[in-house]
Amino acid sequence: MRGFNKEFMLRLKDLKKQYRTGDEALKGVTLEVPNGQVMALIGPSGAGKSTLIRCVNRLVEPTSGKVYLGDLELTQLSRWSLRQARRRMGMIFQEYALVERLTVMENILSGRLGYVGFWRSWFRQFPRDDVREAYRLLDRVGLMDMADKRADELSGGQRQRVGICRALIQNPDLLLVDEPTASLDPKTSRQIMRLINELCDERGLAAIINIHDVMLAQMFSQRIVGLEQGSIVYDGPPEDMTPEVLTRIYGEENWEATIGKVEDEEEAFSEDPSISGVAS
Repeated sequence: MRGFNKEFMLRLKDLKKQYRTGDEALKGVTLEVPNGQVMALIGPSGAGKSTLIRCVNRLVEPTSGKVYLGDLELTQLSRWSLRQARRRMGMIFQEYALVERLTVMENILSGRLGYVGFWRSWFRQFPRDDVREAYRLLDRVGLMDMADKRADELSGGQRQRVGICRALIQNPDLLLVDEPTASLDPKTSRQIMRLINELCDERGLAAIINIHDVMLAQMFSQRIVGLEQGSIVYDGPPEDMTPEVLTRIYGEENWEATIGKVEDEEEAFSEDPSISGVAS
């Protein structure tokens, strides 16, 4: 086997997932994600987008194929070694996955549980450096004054920002983002996508973002991969998303109108200073 190319943070090789029902969620997916690239994963419901993301960190076990994070093959790791490798992969969830009764600060610091001993985590005694980093992240996402609020007191956009902080405090090499805007209004969705992009750029992070909104994918990614029935049917830059490509992914629709709306939204977005990554 030829040596690993250090330019790529993630490689999937002939990745397949077949459930016990016989349904094939992934049909031999092969792709490479370079360091620092933000890649959007689009496709209709049931195309295999969430399954692909969860196969990367083995929340779902692939049926066959290989997953490489840097030069580490994840598919062959023991349970203990996988726990160590997951430190390098930050996960941002559709429904936030916060502990409602805990404070914002406690939820963020839960991202460090894999780094501290059992009793320290049980009593929430985290190192000072971790606490300082949590405050720095809160300041970066515009939630410094929310540190002591319970998670169930926050809006959807605020909760997603806490989820982003929790993922970043792991100091990951790769972000896996599963439908980050599904429960958010349009303006907040744009703010969250811009924030993710800015943070990836600041940290040189690679990211895979599973997103249902084609317009947001085109506005906030460097590359788009389209899945249809578990197979890649498009892999290229956002500007090459023609009506023909969208029809191949989703089926017949008035895609000319969608593409025109993307262009209008991009112009409005660039001119509106209120739509920033740290808005409340």
